[in-house]
Amino acid sequence: MNAAAVGETLYLQRLARVRAQMHSQGIDALVVSVGFDLPFLIGYHAMPLERLTALVVTADRATLVVPRLEAPRVEHFASVFDLVPWNETDDPVAITAGLIGTAQCVAIGDQMWARFLVELLKHLAGRHFVRSVDVVGPLRIQKDAAEIAALVAAGAAADRVAAQLQSGAIALVGQTEARVSADISARLLAEGHDVVNFAIVAAGENASSPHHHAGARVIRHGDIVLCDFGGTMNGYCSDITRCVHIGEPTADIARAWSDLRRAQEAGVMAGRVGATCESVDTASRQVLTEAGWGEYFIHRTGHGIGMEAHEEPYMVSGNRLPIVHGHAFSVEPGIYLAGKWGMRLEDIVVATDDGPLRMNATPRELVIL
Repeated sequence: MNAAAVGETLYLQRLARVRAQMHSQGIDALVVSVGFDLPFLIGYHAMPLERLTALVVTADRATLVVPRLEAPRVEHFASVFDLVPWNETDDPVAITAGLIGTAQCVAIGDQMWARFLVELLKHLAGRHFVRSVDVVGPLRIQKDAAEIAALVAAGAAADRVAAQLQSGAIALVGQTEARVSADISARLLAEGHDVVNFAIVAAGENASSPHHHAGARVIRHGDIVLCDFGGTMNGYCSDITRCVHIGEPTADIARAWSDLRRAQEAGVMAGRVGATCESVDTASRQVLTEAGWGEYFIHRTGHGIGMEAHEEPYMVSGNRLPIVHGHAFSVEPGIYLAGKWGMRLEDIVVATDDGPLRMNATPRELVIL
């Protein structure tokens, strides 16, 4: 079977599952625009333009409304969806409303621009609206074998860059954070990623800010250097965090890293089928709290990953969603001492019936360079 036929079969299956979800929830029409529900359902990733792109799914029809100048980018599977290109003088909102027709309960994509939704509401007075995440989310959250394979490949590519960091192949001392970030980004592309999503490089005191933006700070001897990076490869994301230390670490940093490794391992092992998402957070947080670092762990333990770098499920207190086979998520506890130093250790994990499967194998030691 050729790639086009495989894609056609995949999207027909996904739309069938979406329609089953719609039927079970009493939803008559689904409308998704920019974001990742669209490529998940039909393989087309819309550019975030001021021109409306919308996929309308009903019980018996799926139709993509797309600007005519964007239509050549669409791989059109005629058995999967109809294609309606619109001209500059057309009203795409009215076209979309016409496809929704008399549907009373309409699920709207979470990332549809407000400007289009506000205009659409004028055409659909008296209807009931819900979020598309309640329809598509349960399908996207549980990865199938092909999606897991894509995550494995993306994770391995990111691992190769992490190994270069740990080996000293990436110049650090005397370089700015921004220069190292650019170097890591180039290496992600060289290792097979199509897009770099982020490349956080934070040295010394800057590492105490979890999402620090790499800047002009020059890396020097005595620094801990936190590197958190990832990209998209064949439609699926990687995400990894490793830290290195320039010269021998102080006793408190060495102790903190030892505790952080134990916390991360506890979180990974907690991510088993049947456990709750919050149990992953609890497992990591308990280790750090008992070691005296609890107040310095200031974020959730993990986030889901797939077509998006951050998606459901979230490993955070209060999320009692049971983990099932195919849930993919990060486990990334951290310790952050404001104005002094910070550290984080992150792997991507997929829950399987045989236990947690790590997407990353790069050593988890605090490598000394």
